[in-house]
Amino acid sequence: MSKLSFALTAASLAAVLAFQSQSYADGGPQVDTVMTAAELVSLERPRVVPRAEAWLQELPITVTASRAERSSGGVHDFYSEGDYWWPDPDNPDGPYIRRDGLSNPDNFVAHRRAMVRLSSIIGTLTSAYLITGDNRYSEHAGTHLDAWFIDPATRMNPSLNYGQAIKGKVEGRSIGIIDTIHLVEVARGAQILGERGALPEAQFEQIKSWFSEYLDWLTTHPFGQRERTHPNNHGVCWSMQAAAFAQLTGGQTELEWIRNQFKTVYLEEMMAADGGFPAELGRTKPYGYSLFVLDAMAMVAQIASTPEDDLWSYELPDGRGMELGLQFLFPYVRDKSGWPYGQDVLYWEEWPVRHPSLLFGGLQLDEPEYVAVWKSLDSDPETPEVLRNLPVRYPLLWVKLD
Repeated sequence: MSKLSFALTAASLAAVLAFQSQSYADGGPQVDTVMTAAELVSLERPRVVPRAEAWLQELPITVTASRAERSSGGVHDFYSEGDYWWPDPDNPDGPYIRRDGLSNPDNFVAHRRAMVRLSSIIGTLTSAYLITGDNRYSEHAGTHLDAWFIDPATRMNPSLNYGQAIKGKVEGRSIGIIDTIHLVEVARGAQILGERGALPEAQFEQIKSWFSEYLDWLTTHPFGQRERTHPNNHGVCWSMQAAAFAQLTGGQTELEWIRNQFKTVYLEEMMAADGGFPAELGRTKPYGYSLFVLDAMAMVAQIASTPEDDLWSYELPDGRGMELGLQFLFPYVRDKSGWPYGQDVLYWEEWPVRHPSLLFGGLQLDEPEYVAVWKSLDSDPETPEVLRNLPVRYPLLWVKLD
């Protein structure tokens, strides 16, 4: 049977699952009564395989392809600018001023978009490889991984000193770390391909080395130390990233810290008694931010849980946990017309989409309605700001199917 055309047979699916069952986070929720393996594969096949064919024609674009004039870093440094910062009408040449929820269209976004593109490429190619076994997909994924993390001419430095800069104020900020959330599925795709022998061993070790260096920066640099305790979606997104990178590199100390942070901070301090997140509900985009933080919470639970320490089922004595968080938001995902916290100032019409919290929560908590609504939503939104806030889009990378 040709690798170019064969379906996901029982044997090939078993091989996929043998890899995915190596740890609790790899396996994730069981696909059984809520959705069968065949259903998820049949849903993803027409979505990812044609896109994978298209990506085979695309060359890598890394941070070295674009340089911002305002960046204080070098050609290998990731650079972005604070979203909600604008020229001051009273002092046009002076420091920028903040306008919450309103993104400045003149900001430098080339590096962000290149990283979102990378996450789409690796997520798509890895998913197509899992479905078909076609080595063309894994080899081309390796080409992009090499350009971003290995090749001295094009690689990105494993640090984020110049993220979310503000003209006239700072060269970079701790909250810029959120810009690398799109490396979560890149790390996951690399792990799947590397541990299945679909990448050369030496290349896989170099990729892991890059992520190990970046994880060390995230945990030791003042920006990283500040961001991981940020009391809103930023802190959760730090943990989502660090968990994915630690899973790839074997960082058990970081995973243990994240599990504790999930319980003692994200649930105890950030989640309200009704399951909402007041820090997000108080923003000018309360709907989008609520969806975003719940997705990040779901991914922390998905990646960092162990059989002995299951964050999906963990609850505080008053009932706060992932189940309550989903119960709070789900009615407004199903029908947002009743949302009582005001419309977002931007992108109200673009949400919701296929949020990972719906799929993984539905599978883990045995809630078929969550999965049904997830299936009904847009899997591939095109609005850049929506894509930017949807870093997990390829479920075959995360869900155990047997």
